[in-house]
Amino acid sequence: MKFIDRVIYIIFSVIIFVTSLILSFIIFGWITIPTVTAMIEKILNNSLAIKITLGVLVLLILFAIKGIFFSSSKKDVNGFKDGILLENEDGKLLISKETIENLVKNVANGFDSTENIVTKIAIDKENNLIIFVNLRVYTNTVIKELSSNMQARIKEEIKSSTDLDVKEVNIRIKNITPQKETIDDQEEG
Repeated sequence: MKFIDRVIYIIFSVIIFVTSLILSFIIFGWITIPTVTAMIEKILNNSLAIKITLGVLVLLILFAIKGIFFSSSKKDVNGFKDGILLENEDGKLLISKETIENLVKNVANGFDSTENIVTKIAIDKENNLIIFVNLRVYTNTVIKELSSNMQARIKEEIKSSTDLDVKEVNIRIKNITPQKETIDDQEEG
């Protein structure tokens, strides 16, 4: 809930509480109607009190209009800040960002010339994914070919696994490192 919504909620809760309290006191006979009327007349006879009361009432009217017509109960992008909510006639499915990040990481790990893969996911208002992949590549890697193949494979895998559209796959090469020697390479040498 946004700050302004909390303020509106608190103000209207206080107004309802005070109104209910005054009406309860009148019903129990602890306050008489002429006493309440006299207090209202005192307020209406003071010009400063009238201006303050009018300002508060205008503010309350604006809060009421905002609360009724402009509800800001939108959560993030699609209702959930930590994933994408899919709905059908059978129910709902929340696919978390972590799930998508792991899926992307698994695809990127499938390429022999990569290491130290870090992924991040952003979701736009249309539930399209924007994927960021940071990685290191080994020497003698054709970076343009690798990135093109990785982008295509990530898009295909996410589409087939989750039926979500990937708007962008952004790859950032952090560094180029020498390829680790395997046991077979050491035995040959």
